[in-house]
Amino acid sequence: MISQLLRNVHLIDPISAIGRNVDVLIVDGQIQTIDVQIQEFPTQAEVLDGTSMILGPGLVDLYSHSGEPGYEHRETLQTLLNAAVGGGYTRLALLPDTAPANDNPASLEWFRAQLQSQAIAQKSSIFLWAALTVGAEGQQMTELGEMAEAGFLGFADDKPINSRLLLRRMLEYVQPLGKPIALWCCDMELRGNGVVREGVEAVRLGLPGVAAAAETAPLSTLLELVETIGTPVHVMRISTARGVELIAQAKARGLPITASTTWMHLLLDVRAVQGYDPNLRLEPPLGNPADRVALARAVQDGVIDAIAVDHRPYTYEEKTVAFAEAPPGAIGLELVLPLLWHRFVASGEWTAEVLWRSLSTNPARCLGQEPPRIEVGQTAELTLFDPHQVWTVTPQTLQSRSYNTPWLGKEVVGKVVRVWVR
Repeated sequence: MISQLLRNVHLIDPISAIGRNVDVLIVDGQIQTIDVQIQEFPTQAEVLDGTSMILGPGLVDLYSHSGEPGYEHRETLQTLLNAAVGGGYTRLALLPDTAPANDNPASLEWFRAQLQSQAIAQKSSIFLWAALTVGAEGQQMTELGEMAEAGFLGFADDKPINSRLLLRRMLEYVQPLGKPIALWCCDMELRGNGVVREGVEAVRLGLPGVAAAAETAPLSTLLELVETIGTPVHVMRISTARGVELIAQAKARGLPITASTTWMHLLLDVRAVQGYDPNLRLEPPLGNPADRVALARAVQDGVIDAIAVDHRPYTYEEKTVAFAEAPPGAIGLELVLPLLWHRFVASGEWTAEVLWRSLSTNPARCLGQEPPRIEVGQTAELTLFDPHQVWTVTPQTLQSRSYNTPWLGKEVVGKVVRVWVR
């Protein structure tokens, strides 16, 4: 029998929106007792002093990228799941942009075999998005019914679907399958060769801009199709104030949609690009200051349901190029919780429950899953977080194989201490 007793830990329950200091006893991976002060517990129990620490449900990531198969030089499944646990994530949903892409049932079997053979499945629960299109290239629809039966989580491409007719057909085909579908709204023609959000700052930087309409025009089309067809949809990577408005209006009309933004779009805006750090070359690009403010308010108000990591590893050589030439993306699994906590919770802008809801409970619901719960009798799926621990982001302190992040070499306040996985 393995027992752990957490003393005087601050428990966060985003479902009841109640925070309190309690003792928590976990026996053989199950929550046995939650009380103000537990007097009776196994004599061999490991006792942890949780004073000033936060205990919440395990974090859930909506979409990130696996280097394996095809890009193991960036990230392996082992290092990816190590990074997930290091950041407090107990569930990961991976996009299908591997090589080969996850566009057939055989790719799901390969992942299952890898997790079993490497004995790493116990680190975190991993789920796979199936590609909507062959090769995840956005051109030709895959065998959706066959992949739904195989056990994929749902359907998503890393690239936008720019054919409106194909998009309509997909929504019609997916509807009876009962699987989540996640879509990124970006008009590649309107986007052009832009690398930062269009506006005054883009002009100052001398970099080609991306108009907000590159997001909002295809978003408007998608919302019209959802209203007509009725298929529930998750909208990925909302990054503009106007995009927030459209989501809010659609929800007010009762459309079956959920939406997410990424953590970096909440923390930074285009002004951070002044140093031309290629790790800030993102897709979609960082917004203008008004976009960032609107996104933060939308998370607080529940218009934006979830915060995604969109962890995308690249090697040092791939990222050490001119800003406009750098591949878009950054790592983030180990940085999301401490940086968002420090920026929004410690500052008083959000409650701890708002942050945890956006990183745990709501992402699980967006994936069509039962969210992690902290209740007696439940299997422990928990994240223990010390918001005061200081550490420096280096290749040695990161669990990820890659370290393409603008926080490299900087001090971060807050560290995940322990994770319990189902």
